[in-house]
Amino acid sequence: MLELLGLPPEASAHAAEIDRVIVLLHWLMAVLAAGWGAFFLYTLVRFRRGANPVARREGITAGWSTYVEAAVVLSEVVILVFFSIPAYSARVTGFPNAMEATEVRVVAEQFAWNVHYPGADRTFGRTDIRLVSSENPIGLDRKDPAAADDVVSVNQFNIPLGRPVIVHLTSKDVIHSFGLPQMRVKQDAIPGMVHDLWFTPTRTGDWEIVCSQLCGLGHYRMRGFYSVQAPEAFTAWLREAATP
Repeated sequence: MLELLGLPPEASAHAAEIDRVIVLLHWLMAVLAAGWGAFFLYTLVRFRRGANPVARREGITAGWSTYVEAAVVLSEVVILVFFSIPAYSARVTGFPNAMEATEVRVVAEQFAWNVHYPGADRTFGRTDIRLVSSENPIGLDRKDPAAADDVVSVNQFNIPLGRPVIVHLTSKDVIHSFGLPQMRVKQDAIPGMVHDLWFTPTRTGDWEIVCSQLCGLGHYRMRGFYSVQAPEAFTAWLREAATP
């Protein structure tokens, strides 16, 4: 139903909760828009020149506007306290156990998404800025034993279905914004900082990674892609990609 309203398909466990907040906010805005529209039409008729040939300083003196404003504030408080804050808190405090999740590092740069998988040993290899090159965009030190089975892909993010995914997000240059609309995920990637986020895919498919922050003249071509695969297909892909 929400897809018919223009929202991307729900493809993560928490997407419905986020959509609920979005729908409530839009209902509130629709009611406000209708109310303000009706009020403007009323004032155009009530205070037309023919009915008020002499301008008066007095306006509408009824007190109902105070009750309307109080109702709007109360509605906003309800949405914030009972829907938005719990949804945000669950994303921040409810991180899954790393051993039960798929961990990846995503390093943004002008104008690409670099995805770093730790491999079968579940340990990220050492990175060094002095090793960064066009062939080694994240500066992975292949001499580090932990990096032997690491996988680095550019603009392609593969993840397994039904398993939590933990993303350690950062940037090499300027501020980017990592957006996965179908997962209801969006987080700024800031140089010098690592932001952790997580989600659980519930639908297989292939979609686009969106950079939601203007990041330079090539922002328009900062397009990546992500694929939610069956666990067996993801494991096979990771094993094949890790083969020297």
